[in-house]
Amino acid sequence: MFGVKKRSKFTSSDHFPFTQSEPILTIRPFSLIRRGVFALLLACSVASVAMALQVIGLKQPAGIAVDPVSGAYFIANENGAPTDRDNNGFITKLNQSGKVEKLKFIEGGVGGVMLHSPKGLAIVDRTLYVSDIDRVRSFDAATGRPLGDMDFSAMKTDFLTGLASDGNVLYIADSGTDTIFKVTLRPGAKPVILVKDPVLAGPHGLAVNPVTHALVIVSWNAGKIFEVSPAGALKVLFANSFFNSRFGNLMGVDFDANGNMYVSDYSMGKVIRIDSALRIQTIAEFLTTPAGLAIDRKNHLILVPYLTGNTAEINGLGREFKK
Repeated sequence: MFGVKKRSKFTSSDHFPFTQSEPILTIRPFSLIRRGVFALLLACSVASVAMALQVIGLKQPAGIAVDPVSGAYFIANENGAPTDRDNNGFITKLNQSGKVEKLKFIEGGVGGVMLHSPKGLAIVDRTLYVSDIDRVRSFDAATGRPLGDMDFSAMKTDFLTGLASDGNVLYIADSGTDTIFKVTLRPGAKPVILVKDPVLAGPHGLAVNPVTHALVIVSWNAGKIFEVSPAGALKVLFANSFFNSRFGNLMGVDFDANGNMYVSDYSMGKVIRIDSALRIQTIAEFLTTPAGLAIDRKNHLILVPYLTGNTAEINGLGREFKK
Protein backbone atom coordinates (compact mmCIF):
# COMPACT_ATOMS: atom_id res chain seq x y z
CA MET A 1 0.00 0.00 0.00
CA PHE A 2 1.18 3.48 -0.82
CA GLY A 3 2.81 5.28 2.11
CA VAL A 4 3.15 2.21 4.30
CA LYS A 5 6.58 1.11 5.47
CA LYS A 6 7.73 -1.95 7.35
CA ARG A 7 8.72 -1.15 10.95
CA SER A 8 11.95 -3.14 10.71
CA LYS A 9 13.45 -0.71 8.19
CA PHE A 10 13.96 2.00 10.80
CA THR A 11 17.36 1.86 12.48
CA SER A 12 19.40 3.82 14.99
CA SER A 13 20.98 5.80 12.15
CA ASP A 14 17.75 7.83 11.83
CA HIS A 15 18.12 11.10 13.71
CA PHE A 16 16.96 14.68 14.00
CA PRO A 17 19.59 17.45 13.89
CA PHE A 18 19.51 18.84 17.42
CA THR A 19 22.70 20.56 18.52
CA GLN A 20 24.74 19.17 21.37
CA SER A 21 24.51 22.46 23.25
CA GLU A 22 20.77 22.22 23.79
CA PRO A 23 19.51 21.20 27.25
CA ILE A 24 17.57 18.02 27.84
CA LEU A 25 14.34 19.94 28.37
CA THR A 26 13.15 23.19 26.88
CA ILE A 27 9.86 25.06 26.73
CA ARG A 28 9.04 26.74 23.44
CA PRO A 29 5.96 28.44 21.99
CA PHE A 30 4.00 25.89 19.95
CA SER A 31 4.46 28.00 16.79
CA LEU A 32 8.18 27.34 16.94
CA ILE A 33 8.03 23.56 17.33
CA ARG A 34 10.24 22.03 14.65
CA ARG A 35 8.35 18.86 13.91
CA GLY A 36 5.03 20.37 13.01
CA VAL A 37 1.92 22.25 14.02
CA PHE A 38 -0.56 21.19 16.73
CA ALA A 39 -3.99 22.60 15.86
CA LEU A 40 -5.07 22.53 19.51
CA LEU A 41 -6.26 24.90 22.22
CA LEU A 42 -2.98 24.82 24.15
CA ALA A 43 -4.23 25.40 27.67
CA CYS A 44 -1.21 23.53 28.99
CA SER A 45 -0.88 23.24 32.77
CA VAL A 46 2.93 23.41 32.63
CA ALA A 47 2.90 27.08 31.63
CA SER A 48 0.75 30.12 32.20
CA VAL A 49 0.55 30.90 28.47
CA ALA A 50 0.10 28.73 25.40
CA MET A 51 3.32 26.74 25.31
CA ALA A 52 4.52 23.26 24.47
CA LEU A 53 6.85 21.38 26.77
CA GLN A 54 9.62 19.71 24.80
CA VAL A 55 11.95 16.97 26.04
CA ILE A 56 15.10 16.39 24.01
CA GLY A 57 18.17 14.20 24.40
CA LEU A 58 16.15 10.99 24.06
CA LYS A 59 17.19 7.98 21.96
CA GLN A 60 14.52 6.61 19.62
CA PRO A 61 11.60 7.19 22.03
CA ALA A 62 8.91 4.69 21.03
CA GLY A 63 6.32 4.91 23.79
CA ILE A 64 5.16 7.04 26.70
CA ALA A 65 2.93 6.47 29.73
CA VAL A 66 1.36 8.45 32.56
CA ASP A 67 1.48 7.21 36.16
CA PRO A 68 -2.07 7.81 37.44
CA VAL A 69 -0.86 7.73 41.06
CA SER A 70 2.21 10.00 41.09
CA GLY A 71 1.48 11.96 37.91
CA ALA A 72 4.96 11.13 36.60
CA TYR A 73 5.65 10.33 32.93
CA PHE A 74 7.77 7.47 31.59
CA ILE A 75 9.32 7.32 28.10
CA ALA A 76 10.62 4.11 26.48
CA ASN A 77 13.88 4.67 24.55
CA GLU A 78 14.87 1.97 22.03
CA ASN A 79 18.40 3.43 21.76
CA GLY A 80 19.18 1.43 18.62
CA ALA A 81 17.47 -0.68 16.00
CA PRO A 82 14.05 -1.99 17.09
CA THR A 83 15.12 -5.66 17.21
CA ASP A 84 18.71 -5.29 18.49
CA ARG A 85 19.35 -7.36 21.61
CA ASP A 86 22.04 -4.96 22.83
CA ASN A 87 20.85 -4.42 26.43
CA ASN A 88 21.16 -0.63 26.15
CA GLY A 89 17.50 0.41 26.09
CA PHE A 90 16.37 2.78 28.81
CA ILE A 91 13.32 4.40 30.42
CA THR A 92 13.26 8.15 31.07
CA LYS A 93 11.25 9.49 34.00
CA LEU A 94 9.69 12.96 34.06
CA ASN A 95 8.09 14.47 37.15
CA GLN A 96 4.46 15.62 37.18
CA SER A 97 5.54 19.03 35.85
CA GLY A 98 7.14 17.39 32.81
CA LYS A 99 10.73 18.02 33.87
CA VAL A 100 13.33 15.28 33.51
CA GLU A 101 13.73 13.58 36.87
CA LYS A 102 16.19 11.03 35.53
CA LEU A 103 17.11 10.51 31.87
CA LYS A 104 18.03 6.85 32.46
CA PHE A 105 15.71 5.95 35.31
CA ILE A 106 15.84 2.31 34.19
CA GLU A 107 18.83 1.32 32.05
CA GLY A 108 19.74 -1.95 30.39
CA GLY A 109 23.01 -3.36 31.72
CA VAL A 110 22.86 -1.35 34.96
CA GLY A 111 21.77 -2.71 38.34
CA GLY A 112 20.89 -6.12 36.98
CA VAL A 113 18.45 -4.72 34.42
CA MET A 114 17.96 -6.48 31.09
CA LEU A 115 16.37 -4.12 28.58
CA HIS A 116 17.07 -4.23 24.84
CA SER A 117 14.59 -2.14 22.84
CA PRO A 118 11.59 -1.03 24.93
CA LYS A 119 8.42 0.10 23.16
CA GLY A 120 5.05 -0.22 24.88
CA LEU A 121 4.47 0.92 28.47
CA ALA A 122 1.64 0.36 30.95
CA ILE A 123 1.39 1.17 34.65
CA VAL A 124 -0.84 -0.81 36.99
CA ASP A 125 -0.75 -0.08 40.73
CA ARG A 126 2.96 0.50 41.36
CA THR A 127 4.26 -1.72 38.56
CA LEU A 128 5.60 -0.46 35.23
CA TYR A 129 5.25 -3.01 32.42
CA VAL A 130 7.52 -2.71 29.38
CA SER A 131 7.41 -4.63 26.09
CA ASP A 132 10.89 -5.59 24.92
CA ILE A 133 11.04 -7.47 21.57
CA ASP A 134 9.79 -10.86 22.80
CA ARG A 135 9.41 -10.22 26.55
CA VAL A 136 7.30 -8.10 28.86
CA ARG A 137 9.43 -6.89 31.72
CA SER A 138 8.16 -5.36 34.95
CA PHE A 139 9.71 -2.75 37.22
CA ASP A 140 8.83 -0.90 40.40
CA ALA A 141 7.41 2.42 39.16
CA ALA A 142 8.77 4.31 42.17
CA THR A 143 12.32 2.93 42.32
CA GLY A 144 12.94 1.34 38.91
CA ARG A 145 13.85 -1.96 40.56
CA PRO A 146 13.37 -4.96 38.21
CA LEU A 147 10.54 -7.24 39.29
CA GLY A 148 10.86 -9.97 36.67
CA ASP A 149 9.79 -11.00 33.17
CA MET A 150 6.43 -12.32 32.06
CA ASP A 151 6.49 -16.00 31.12
CA PHE A 152 5.90 -16.36 27.38
CA SER A 153 7.63 -19.75 27.16
CA ALA A 154 4.43 -21.42 25.92
CA MET A 155 3.87 -18.75 23.28
CA LYS A 156 5.62 -17.82 20.07
CA THR A 157 6.36 -14.11 20.29
CA ASP A 158 8.13 -12.07 17.66
CA PHE A 159 7.83 -8.27 17.93
CA LEU A 160 5.95 -7.07 21.01
CA THR A 161 4.76 -3.48 20.76
CA GLY A 162 1.78 -1.84 22.49
CA LEU A 163 0.57 -2.51 26.02
CA ALA A 164 -2.70 -1.53 27.69
CA SER A 165 -4.56 -2.45 30.85
CA ASP A 166 -7.97 -2.04 32.43
CA GLY A 167 -6.44 -2.49 35.88
CA ASN A 168 -7.11 -6.22 36.04
CA VAL A 169 -5.87 -7.52 32.70
CA LEU A 170 -2.77 -6.56 30.72
CA TYR A 171 -3.10 -6.65 26.92
CA ILE A 172 -0.02 -7.10 24.73
CA ALA A 173 0.27 -6.56 20.97
CA ASP A 174 2.61 -8.75 18.92
CA SER A 175 3.03 -6.98 15.61
CA GLY A 176 5.16 -9.77 14.20
CA THR A 177 2.61 -12.57 14.64
CA ASP A 178 -0.65 -10.57 14.34
CA THR A 179 -1.60 -11.52 17.88
CA ILE A 180 -3.09 -9.84 20.93
CA PHE A 181 -2.23 -11.57 24.20
CA LYS A 182 -3.89 -11.01 27.54
CA VAL A 183 -2.82 -11.90 31.06
CA THR A 184 -4.71 -11.52 34.31
CA LEU A 185 -2.59 -9.52 36.72
CA ARG A 186 -2.40 -11.97 39.56
CA PRO A 187 0.51 -14.07 40.84
CA GLY A 188 1.32 -17.06 38.66
CA ALA A 189 -0.96 -16.05 35.78
CA LYS A 190 0.38 -16.67 32.28
CA PRO A 191 -0.45 -14.97 28.98
CA VAL A 192 -3.08 -16.45 26.69
CA ILE A 193 -4.11 -15.52 23.16
CA LEU A 194 -7.08 -13.14 22.98
CA VAL A 195 -7.07 -12.95 19.17
CA LYS A 196 -4.67 -14.07 16.45
CA ASP A 197 -5.62 -13.08 12.92
CA PRO A 198 -3.72 -11.84 9.83
CA VAL A 199 -6.44 -9.19 9.42
CA LEU A 200 -4.82 -7.34 12.33
CA ALA A 201 -2.02 -6.46 9.90
CA GLY A 202 0.73 -5.73 12.38
CA PRO A 203 -1.15 -4.58 15.51
CA HIS A 204 0.86 -1.88 17.24
CA GLY A 205 -0.87 0.51 19.64
CA LEU A 206 -3.43 -0.61 22.23
CA ALA A 207 -5.73 1.34 24.53
CA VAL A 208 -8.77 0.72 26.73
CA ASN A 209 -11.58 3.24 26.32
CA PRO A 210 -12.30 4.63 29.84
CA VAL A 211 -15.97 5.21 28.96
CA THR A 212 -16.93 1.98 27.13
CA HIS A 213 -14.06 -0.18 28.50
CA ALA A 214 -13.53 -1.58 25.00
CA LEU A 215 -10.03 -2.51 23.86
CA VAL A 216 -8.95 -0.69 20.68
CA ILE A 217 -6.08 -1.73 18.37
CA VAL A 218 -4.31 0.27 15.66
CA SER A 219 -2.52 -1.45 12.79
CA TRP A 220 0.97 -0.66 11.52
CA ASN A 221 0.89 -2.49 8.17
CA ALA A 222 -2.52 -1.47 6.86
CA GLY A 223 -3.69 1.61 8.73
CA LYS A 224 -6.67 -0.12 10.35
CA ILE A 225 -8.42 0.56 13.66
CA PHE A 226 -10.19 -2.30 15.47
CA GLU A 227 -12.28 -2.84 18.55
CA VAL A 228 -12.04 -6.27 20.16
CA SER A 229 -14.55 -7.90 22.49
CA PRO A 230 -13.60 -9.75 25.71
CA ALA A 231 -14.09 -12.97 23.73
CA GLY A 232 -11.70 -11.87 20.97
CA ALA A 233 -14.24 -10.89 18.29
CA LEU A 234 -12.92 -8.13 16.02
CA LYS A 235 -14.90 -5.13 14.83
CA VAL A 236 -13.32 -2.92 12.17
CA LEU A 237 -13.83 0.75 13.02
CA PHE A 238 -11.75 2.14 10.15
CA ALA A 239 -9.94 0.60 7.19
CA ASN A 240 -8.29 2.05 4.11
CA SER A 241 -9.85 1.35 0.75
CA PHE A 242 -8.63 1.52 -2.84
CA PHE A 243 -10.18 4.98 -3.18
CA ASN A 244 -9.47 6.30 0.32
CA SER A 245 -6.13 5.67 2.04
CA ARG A 246 -6.79 7.85 5.06
CA PHE A 247 -4.22 6.22 7.36
CA GLY A 248 -0.60 5.14 6.97
CA ASN A 249 1.45 3.35 9.62
CA LEU A 250 -0.52 3.73 12.86
CA MET A 251 1.67 3.45 15.93
CA GLY A 252 -0.11 4.83 19.00
CA VAL A 253 -3.62 5.19 20.41
CA ASP A 254 -5.15 6.49 23.63
CA PHE A 255 -8.33 8.09 24.97
CA ASP A 256 -9.17 11.20 26.92
CA ALA A 257 -11.54 11.13 29.89
CA ASN A 258 -14.55 11.74 27.62
CA GLY A 259 -13.79 8.76 25.38
CA ASN A 260 -12.33 10.69 22.43
CA MET A 261 -9.70 8.59 20.68
CA TYR A 262 -6.26 9.94 19.67
CA VAL A 263 -4.17 8.12 17.07
CA SER A 264 -0.61 8.77 15.92
CA ASP A 265 0.13 8.15 12.24
CA TYR A 266 3.87 7.57 12.00
CA SER A 267 4.34 7.70 8.23
CA MET A 268 1.85 10.48 7.49
CA GLY A 269 3.11 12.63 10.36
CA LYS A 270 -0.28 13.26 11.96
CA VAL A 271 -2.16 13.01 15.22
CA ILE A 272 -5.87 12.37 14.70
CA ARG A 273 -8.78 12.70 17.11
CA ILE A 274 -11.91 10.54 16.69
CA ASP A 275 -15.00 11.16 18.81
CA SER A 276 -17.61 8.66 19.98
CA ALA A 277 -19.62 9.27 16.81
CA LEU A 278 -16.51 8.28 14.81
CA ARG A 279 -15.98 11.78 13.44
CA ILE A 280 -12.36 12.37 12.46
CA GLN A 281 -10.32 15.52 13.02
CA THR A 282 -6.61 15.99 12.30
CA ILE A 283 -5.30 17.97 15.28
CA ALA A 284 -1.60 17.88 14.39
CA GLU A 285 0.23 17.50 11.10
CA PHE A 286 3.64 17.85 9.45
CA LEU A 287 5.13 15.86 12.37
CA THR A 288 8.28 13.76 12.14
CA THR A 289 7.58 10.11 13.12
CA PRO A 290 5.04 10.47 15.96
CA ALA A 291 5.23 7.22 17.94
CA GLY A 292 3.26 5.66 20.83
CA LEU A 293 1.34 8.62 22.27
CA ALA A 294 -0.43 8.88 25.63
CA ILE A 295 -3.11 11.08 27.20
CA ASP A 296 -2.82 12.58 30.68
CA ARG A 297 -6.55 12.51 31.45
CA LYS A 298 -6.27 14.31 34.77
CA ASN A 299 -4.41 17.33 33.38
CA HIS A 300 -5.92 17.18 29.88
CA LEU A 301 -2.58 16.84 28.09
CA ILE A 302 -1.33 14.88 25.09
CA LEU A 303 2.17 13.37 25.16
CA VAL A 304 3.83 12.49 21.87
CA PRO A 305 7.32 10.98 21.40
CA TYR A 306 9.06 11.39 18.02
CA LEU A 307 10.96 8.21 17.30
CA THR A 308 13.57 9.47 14.84
CA GLY A 309 13.53 12.97 16.30
CA ASN A 310 14.91 11.82 19.66
CA THR A 311 12.45 14.08 21.41
CA ALA A 312 8.99 14.20 22.97
CA GLU A 313 6.38 16.90 23.52
CA ILE A 314 3.61 17.62 25.99
CA ASN A 315 0.75 19.79 24.74
CA GLY A 316 -2.59 20.93 26.10
CA LEU A 317 -5.71 19.44 24.57
CA GLY A 318 -8.64 21.41 23.18
CA ARG A 319 -11.58 21.17 25.56
CA GLU A 320 -14.24 20.60 22.92
CA PHE A 321 -14.43 18.54 19.76
CA LYS A 322 -15.03 20.67 16.68
CA LYS A 323 -18.40 19.80 15.13
